Amino acid sequence: MRVDVLFGVQPLTPQDVQGRVVAVIDVLRASTTIATSLVNGAKVIIPMESSDDAIMRSKQFERGAYRLAGERRMLKMEGFDLGNSPLEHTREAVDGKTVLLTTTNGTKALLAVQGARDVVVASYVNLTAVSTMLRTALRGGADVTLVCSGQDRQFALEDAACAGRYVHLIARRLTGVESNDAAFAASLIDKKYGDNLARMFSAAAHGRALTAAGFGEDLIACGAIDSYPVIPVYQDRQITMLGPDRER
Repeated sequence: MRVDVLFGVQPLTPQDVQGRVVAVIDVLRASTTIATSLVNGAKVIIPMESSDDAIMRSKQFERGAYRLAGERRMLKMEGFDLGNSPLEHTREAVDGKTVLLTTTNGTKALLAVQGARDVVVASYVNLTAVSTMLRTALRGGADVTLVCSGQDRQFALEDAACAGRYVHLIARRLTGVESNDAAFAASLIDKKYGDNLARMFSAAAHGRALTAAGFGEDLIACGAIDSYPVIPVYQDRQITMLGPDRER
């Protein structure tokens, strides 16, 4: 049994995900926004590579059946209905809609993990629900890979800290679990900050950038541990909420 962490998708190889259960982490903000959108009734979320791809895909849907959502440089894209702020993905905005989502980091990471046995979207807001699912998979003999989306192809402190929390919860009191050095490093980062996520976000480059851009309230939402106990599952190139009809 293995629990490995990858700091970004650049070093990712097919062996890192093939046949494994993979959790994609983008704390600020795609993972949080996806969980929020599903809780608020989004029918399905489809990660898209680019804004052009999202617009082209939207032509397959009836008017009013979808929402274009996404950001570049943290800001909502011109002509889109929603940005990547979890506070924008309200029930009024997304209930019953297909959300076509493109972001700088998170959606690209999801699109990069083809070949995994299962892919889930992980963050602090669904920590217990997703870690329980991953722990069950590990105990059943599956290897687990935690993929940190990072920020602009660089290491992101908040994703690493979150991955460290998952490593602890997944492997706790289990014997014979092996991990890579990145998992150990992520665990140390998590121990340094503990539940003081506000301090960690203020130390993180992307957290500071979001605050400067006027998205300080998003950090509060992204640090609300277990506020949305859902398991977003990425399968057949779309994300839905794990439930009675999607049991693993």
